[in-house]
Amino acid sequence: MTAARGINEYEVWARAVDGDAGAFGELFDKHRDRVFGHALRSLASRHDAEDATAIVFLELWRHRRRVRVVNGSVIGWLLVTTNNVCRNQARSARRYRLALAKLSPEAASPDLSDDLSLEMDRARNAPGVREVFNQLSARDQNILTLCVLEDLTTAEAALALRIPIGTVKSRLHRAKKRMAELMMQSAPDAREQWSLS
Repeated sequence: MTAARGINEYEVWARAVDGDAGAFGELFDKHRDRVFGHALRSLASRHDAEDATAIVFLELWRHRRRVRVVNGSVIGWLLVTTNNVCRNQARSARRYRLALAKLSPEAASPDLSDDLSLEMDRARNAPGVREVFNQLSARDQNILTLCVLEDLTTAEAALALRIPIGTVKSRLHRAKKRMAELMMQSAPDAREQWSLS
């Protein structure tokens, strides 16, 4: 995992921490697609996922001296941060929609092209799964992101989240169970789109 695309991420990260923008660019190139894909699974549109990706990497740069490298990679930190950014964007969008709903019907009428693009993004990105995933707690989302979506080992997830391995295992078991229960209640057809095994 750490030797992907032929870079030694420990060395590149050390240079980035010292302020080397070129090294940071290498890390961006290596992890951008995974971060974007994860954001796209959580958000309603490609545009929102692009914004989230940019925010995640800005946060990586801002917090570079405090980021924990796990198994030679910063991907665990990036994915957990992506969850946080996506939750913040979803809250902001809800507040915006509520504010628009208070306006007159003429001022709040949506652009039909926006609706079409939103529907296309939803169809492409398993909306039932995304909606159920977004109902989970931040803790459950982080565990499922690292262990199920990104296939990190429980040891790697424990390092990324700074918790004991046993805690990762129990949280993972409970998160999978909650996800399955929510899928059966909210989106029975979503179960086929996202494997929990």
